[in-house]
Amino acid sequence: MKTNIQRIIGASIDVKSKILTDAEFQKRLETVIEVITNAFQTGKKVLFCGNGGSAADAQHLAAEFSGRFYIDRKALPSEALHCNSSYLTAVANDYSYDVIYSRIVDGTCVAGDVLVGLSTSGNSKNILNAFAVAKEKGVITVGLTGATGGKMKDASDYLFNVPSTDTPRIQESHILIGHIICELVEAKIFG
Repeated sequence: MKTNIQRIIGASIDVKSKILTDAEFQKRLETVIEVITNAFQTGKKVLFCGNGGSAADAQHLAAEFSGRFYIDRKALPSEALHCNSSYLTAVANDYSYDVIYSRIVDGTCVAGDVLVGLSTSGNSKNILNAFAVAKEKGVITVGLTGATGGKMKDASDYLFNVPSTDTPRIQESHILIGHIICELVEAKIFG
């Protein structure tokens, strides 16, 4: 009989095994790695957004680009959009929490930038609003969601809908996907 610890680890492995055997999922990863590499090589930036644990994951992944992953190298222009607490609380208070990301995308993004949104449900209103503004500006959108993709399925240029409906397992796979992207983009740019 499995212990609870073994059950949880097994569930995480099961989700990642589905990704491991999904050739289309991996092909999309290869494409997004090229898209992000091209963005950095042409002077564009990669921005991340999420809520709660997904905000922490967004901040983590942005730091892998702006800091470093494996290679000591120059910083790449990347940030998580929620890091300015004065901006975040002012916009949420004066307008709505639903526009915290769309306003900053409108103010700082240019065509060719990449916006990565993390939402386990795929239905986070503030990310959907940000993706709508991003599309208007020619910003490339990458969605990381759970199994159904939610509304982000139709809003994303590229969607990684993790084959799970369990929030912790989805978030664990979001970090895996993000780390794959960060490692391989860094290798392409810096060798």
